[in-house]
Amino acid sequence: MHASDPSAVEAAIESLVRGTCRDPFALLGVHPDGARRMVRTFQPQAKRVDLIDRNGVVVAPLDRLHRDGLFTGELPSRLRHYRLRLSFSGGATLDLEDPYRFASSLGDLDLYLLGEGSDLRIYNKLGARVLTMGGVTGTRFAVWAPNASRASVVGDFNDWDGRCHSMRLHPANGIWEIFLPGVDAGARYKFEMLDQQGRLLPLKTDPYGSFHEAPPGNASIVYESEYQWQDATWLGRHSASPDLDTPVSIYEVHLGSWRRHDGNQYLGYRQLAAELVDYVRDMGFTHIELLPVTEHPFDGSWGYQPIGMFAPTQRFGEPDDFRYLVDRCHAAGIGVIIDWVPAHFPKDEHGLRRFDGTALYEHEDPRKGEHADWGTLIFNFGRREVVNYLIGNALYWIDEFHIDAIRVDAVASMLYLDYSREAGEWLPNERGGNENLEAVEFLRRLNKEVHAHGATSFAEESTAWPGVSRPVETGGLGFTYKWNMGWMNDTLSYIGQDPIHRKHHHDKMTFGIVYAFNENFVLPLSHDEVVHGKRSLLGRMPGDEWQRFANLRAYLATMYAHPGKKLLFMGGELAQYQEWNHDQSLDWNLLDYPLHRGVQSLVRDLNQLYRNRPALFGNDFDGAGFDWIDWNDRDNSVLSWMRYDRQGQAVICVSNFTPIVRENYRIGVPAAGAYVELLNTDAEVYGGSGIRNSSLQTGTEPWHNKPCSLCITIPPLATLIIAVKS
Repeated sequence: MHASDPSAVEAAIESLVRGTCRDPFALLGVHPDGARRMVRTFQPQAKRVDLIDRNGVVVAPLDRLHRDGLFTGELPSRLRHYRLRLSFSGGATLDLEDPYRFASSLGDLDLYLLGEGSDLRIYNKLGARVLTMGGVTGTRFAVWAPNASRASVVGDFNDWDGRCHSMRLHPANGIWEIFLPGVDAGARYKFEMLDQQGRLLPLKTDPYGSFHEAPPGNASIVYESEYQWQDATWLGRHSASPDLDTPVSIYEVHLGSWRRHDGNQYLGYRQLAAELVDYVRDMGFTHIELLPVTEHPFDGSWGYQPIGMFAPTQRFGEPDDFRYLVDRCHAAGIGVIIDWVPAHFPKDEHGLRRFDGTALYEHEDPRKGEHADWGTLIFNFGRREVVNYLIGNALYWIDEFHIDAIRVDAVASMLYLDYSREAGEWLPNERGGNENLEAVEFLRRLNKEVHAHGATSFAEESTAWPGVSRPVETGGLGFTYKWNMGWMNDTLSYIGQDPIHRKHHHDKMTFGIVYAFNENFVLPLSHDEVVHGKRSLLGRMPGDEWQRFANLRAYLATMYAHPGKKLLFMGGELAQYQEWNHDQSLDWNLLDYPLHRGVQSLVRDLNQLYRNRPALFGNDFDGAGFDWIDWNDRDNSVLSWMRYDRQGQAVICVSNFTPIVRENYRIGVPAAGAYVELLNTDAEVYGGSGIRNSSLQTGTEPWHNKPCSLCITIPPLATLIIAVKS
């Protein structure tokens, strides 16, 4: 814009003061006017504005060009850099840098990668980043909003006036950006935008914001980490090729309800770093899995409706406090898995919904863009910028917070276009099928990048989609592990039956082995199984009080002896009577009672046994590591099997799912000699009756196609784990 075109200048000034200026950098800052250099600045709160030099000396006053606060004046030729002094009614003054004198901090390569959707560390470019330009410290704000006609940063630093800091548009990729000198960590901000028709949109929090204000404010907060990590040795063990022959026993946790202060107050990240980490280490779990810790507006969503994908929730502290929690886990030898939710996002106005006035992150057509079941929106996996946002987010948690793994929620809802939809409510893919081909490609790319960064991935996937945990190169989706929802549903259904009827449902306990080695399975007794009227694990068990606890103990031991990695939701080890309630602490007072302490002790001992016996984990995904002894004794509701490690060493597992003692019960074994009970869920220390096998010696009679046999006593409603005596 040239000063010789006064009508253009006047129109630009009017658009600026009305808050509709699309290109503020063409008007504000320094601009040539013939031989002169003119400065323009918009300061609607100021009574007077002066140019000052680096030493704070006034070098020239600026004239008020418009009554709403546009000031202008000539920049002296001797002054290369200038600052502004604002004077207000009442005599207060403020010295500041002019953001419109700074060039863009995004280089050509940055903009190219962002436009291409291939910037793996996109979080370093978009959002709010504290940096120094030309010796001046401030914050660079950048946001992708290609269909906005104006984008501004608003916050306490400009009285939330969207006219003050309108941003520069990079039209090739729809990114708006501005550097605001003097805006530092702790500043609250949002983005104010006009849509294509010039209509003012609801204020938006930053999609890349790393820290958020609590509701109802919901502002993003500029944050700069100062954390010094101590886990270099731990990270050095990470590999792009995960070792599947390692023990994985996961304690799934909702941070807000694991334990609370008096008055039902949350524990903070740093308190959890002491109490939770010590507890998990004592219990022998190898990993903690955290229900989503990304910022979310509604407690009742448990984090599964995220609105701040790059921000650990402020409920428990600052991002560096969360870093401390992860660091403490690693110091204790505990891996950290986070639930990660790329399947959908909520419709809250301050979030991603119609972010720039259009369906930017979601699909326009609700037949592809909405989950009716959850009242949420679906990401558009066919848009490269959206894919870059999501993959960049997963890598952000790995790189910035040293997360060891992500558990991807609701994968089935991503894979199928007709997920939970009736005919006419969904659109087929280009081949006429119901597969979401764009989501498939997204998941494959995601898993390749996650593994390349030394982390692992878990899929919560409930269908028979082939190759979920098979490599991308062989046609799979590339996840490291898949949750075994079939095993969970079948076995919980079985164990909920009255023992007298279990013989009619015997196949529910055996069918899982038919497909156990098709995927790299995790056996999940997760939070979803103890809410919404499903009852707690203990609440599912039939019989009187003693039988309920015995059933639970026997069932938990079968999980640890079954092929597959393990997952137990918090409270399961306490044998809670009630369903999980996210609004209150677990019932820790139950440990005052022997039967509950017994279940906790059993879980602790199962973890120790599991971690110390490679036969229980080292061959999880290879059929050679499993062998039935007898799968068909349905009349007695007894199951017996063997697990082998890579060296052929075995453990024997026997479960009796009736309240009847089975004496002189013969099972085939692979070798002669003395055997010993490694674990007996009927032990008195666990609350059992104390029936045990003090001496086990093989006989010469072959049995179950094995060369030798043992006669054992199987306690009622109990699982035994036996091995050759060393």
